[in-house]
Amino acid sequence: MKIIAFLMLCTSISVYAQARQDLSQLFDSTGPAHPKVLYTYKGTRIIMGHSTDMLRKHELDVRVDHRFGDLGGEFGGAKTFYGIDNSTDIRIGLEYGITDRLMAGIGRSKGSGIQHQLLDLLVKYRLVEQTQDNYVPVSVAVLGTAVMSMMSSEEDPHHAAWFGDASDRLSYVAQGIVSRKFGDRLAFSLSPTYVHRNRVGYMDMNNMFALGVGGRLKLSKRIGIVAEYFYPFRSQASRDYYKAQGITFYNPLGVGLEIETGGHVFHLNFTNSSAIQESQFLPETTTSWLQGQFRWGFNISRRFTLFGKKDWKK
Repeated sequence: MKIIAFLMLCTSISVYAQARQDLSQLFDSTGPAHPKVLYTYKGTRIIMGHSTDMLRKHELDVRVDHRFGDLGGEFGGAKTFYGIDNSTDIRIGLEYGITDRLMAGIGRSKGSGIQHQLLDLLVKYRLVEQTQDNYVPVSVAVLGTAVMSMMSSEEDPHHAAWFGDASDRLSYVAQGIVSRKFGDRLAFSLSPTYVHRNRVGYMDMNNMFALGVGGRLKLSKRIGIVAEYFYPFRSQASRDYYKAQGITFYNPLGVGLEIETGGHVFHLNFTNSSAIQESQFLPETTTSWLQGQFRWGFNISRRFTLFGKKDWKK
């Protein structure tokens, strides 16, 4: 009996130790058992919106985003050299990797909506990262931005750019980003988004939800095709009112070419959105691909590693 009891005790201890080890591995995200999927996208943006990719710790990203004028339609064509003579929006920004999971940034935009001269702050945090063995099937990140218009207030108190109070200048965006990389070449993203603008025009919406989808098809080690589409959920009453005023809202759609060269990531893209900020291109896109009201633009990202060894290997 003593021998049987001893064997049962040893077996129990062995089972307990194995269970404890399994639980430890389950909650240990630092071990090599579940290697991460790297570089779902080449940069922190797809075209207009964010990706789940992050800056590494101590990386500084200097960004220039540019949108030209319409290629066709009333304001495009040969007379404006197919939009190159005009600039609808420009953003220059600095973004920094606080940790491998957390980044923050600041930027200044020309603005291409009702409000101009925009100062923005952003914070993005990656919650989970996809693993190669599908232990974690997707990457998930959350984004928050705050934008303030620095333009002079309009004199008409009914205008959407009349600022009776400093808070009227503010708008906010909250976004969740879910992405998955399929094999070595294909990636797909889903981006539910919430936009709040403190000051809007009559029959416009202070609060608006939108759903974005995006993807990337890798063509070579350094080149890929990217595409992105957003569907803003504007109320029918708001659509009808503005349509009666001669204003039609369209869903932002962009396609582009993503090129990585060392520390640079370069996007050559075409979109019907004239604005760069989510708080503007989601609720205020009034230009249509079908009417030639799309433009080419570019995003340039140049990364520098501060306070540590440079590491930009893909």
